Amino acid sequence: MKKKVAILFGGQSTEHEVSLLSAASVLRNIDYDKYIVYPIGITKDGQWFQYNGNILNIENGTWENDYENKVENGQKLLFDRAVDVVFPVLHGLYGEDGTIQGMCKLLSIPCVGAGVLSSALCMDKVYTKFLLDRFGIKQAEYFIIKSYEYTKNKDNIINDIEKNIGYDLFIKPSNSGSSVGITKAHNRQELINGIDEALKYDSKVLIEKAINAKEVEVSVLGNESVEASIPGEIEPSKEFYDYEAKYESEDSELIIPARLSDEKINEIRQRAIEVYKILDCRGMARVDFLVDKNTDEIYTNEVNTIPGFTKISMYSKLWEASGKPYDVLIDELFELAISSKNI
Repeated sequence: MKKKVAILFGGQSTEHEVSLLSAASVLRNIDYDKYIVYPIGITKDGQWFQYNGNILNIENGTWENDYENKVENGQKLLFDRAVDVVFPVLHGLYGEDGTIQGMCKLLSIPCVGAGVLSSALCMDKVYTKFLLDRFGIKQAEYFIIKSYEYTKNKDNIINDIEKNIGYDLFIKPSNSGSSVGITKAHNRQELINGIDEALKYDSKVLIEKAINAKEVEVSVLGNESVEASIPGEIEPSKEFYDYEAKYESEDSELIIPARLSDEKINEIRQRAIEVYKILDCRGMARVDFLVDKNTDEIYTNEVNTIPGFTKISMYSKLWEASGKPYDVLIDELFELAISSKNI
């Protein structure tokens, strides 16, 4: 008997458009002989619709205007428990942060990916840093800013950052993905501008020391039994891998496998699994690293519990290079969700 699966896309975060691209790729690669598929779109203002139209309309965002193929109250499929598993292809807040996961848990519907706690932890870069520090995982030097403290004590905070870390620096909203709101600062004015930009997206800001490093990513899959893919390396088209370099530029290069020694590749795969387990991830995650070009030291950068699934995204490409085709990967994700129910 075919499993009934709900593919959630869109959402209310700043990564809405990325979600559309990811969902379109999933819908093009899923095995319709095995599954009855219910695409459910969520608009930026939080309305849910079951969408039965062309996948291309999801990809380009025009699905919202395709009134003939939209059914209101798309969430009713979940609330009526009419599906066997939910795949939230929702990046960022209200999709990757534990909210959808919590709803599925309340409804006793298996959900692809990490559970509530792990999703929330990994979404919040600051608390990811705190927890990995507790377990001795090497990370770049960092500094945390909270908006209310910054408003009252701006000059002293800037001085502390310059004194204790120095330039160059990355400035990141704590709860954001796809490099939205991230900037790089080479001097004081750029630091101030970057903090102001990051505060548009979150009340907590992460300041990190920039490392002259290769950007390396590893795809991880599993529940109790966990496996890591071949690492891939990113050669960004710009100074760093920002939103444009990830999703709009054709000049960014994905190098698979990463240009590392066999010893370093094995080390980074083991580190990815270690970090995945520390953060209690389940189902899937992409673990991102920085490898110092001068010393070969490995620094853990970020963990994404719902990584991009677009046609150029690393997660699926790394598994394909590791011998796991896209459709097989989707099958395994559903099986992992059903076997764990994110409990």
